[in-house]
Parts: sequence; C-alpha cells; structure tokens
Amino acid sequence: MPRSPRLSPDELAAALYGLPLWSGDTEGLRRTVELPTFRDAVAAIVAIAGVAEELDHHPDIDLRWRTLHLALVSHSAGGVTELDLELARRIDALLPTP
Repeated sequence: MPRSPRLSPDELAAALYGLPLWSGDTEGLRRTVELPTFRDAVAAIVAIAGVAEELDHHPDIDLRWRTLHLALVSHSAGGVTELDLELARRIDALLPTP
C-alpha cells in the first residue's frame, strides 16, 4: 500500500471527529479499551494483528491484564497519516464500544 503524507492539524481534527474513541495529535493516535477478560484482550490483539498485516501497518499495543493501550503513528512520515486513520477505523470495527 503506498504511504500517505502526514496529516495537517486541521485534517486530523476533522478526522478525529469521526473517530470519537481515539485521541491524539499529529504525532500519534491513542485509544484504550478494557475487555471482559484477559483471553478477550489477547483475542483482540490477534484480530488487530490480522488487520495490521493486511494494511502492512502495525500499531503499538500494550496489554495490561484485560486493558489494551493502542498507539498509531506512521514513523516513515513522522506523524499521523491516512493509513493510521484507516487502521483506527478497522480496529474500531473489531473492538467493543463503551
């Protein structure tokens, strides 16, 4: 998949309006989600890994018991790109909403 350019602050602010579970700035996006059990959290990581491999774009994932801390950034672009937004949308489709 071709790499996209870094988003401007205005572009990112508009995009985050459509991703209410994510926060961040042009340096990176973040989301925390608590799953019912540790096994559910591990299963979510496996599902996210599948999407990440499809996009060839990999999030930072920190697992703390049943809580996942997710971070997205396109290191090659030096910040958030459309690819991060697409990965965030796909992750949202996999995870429960609060």
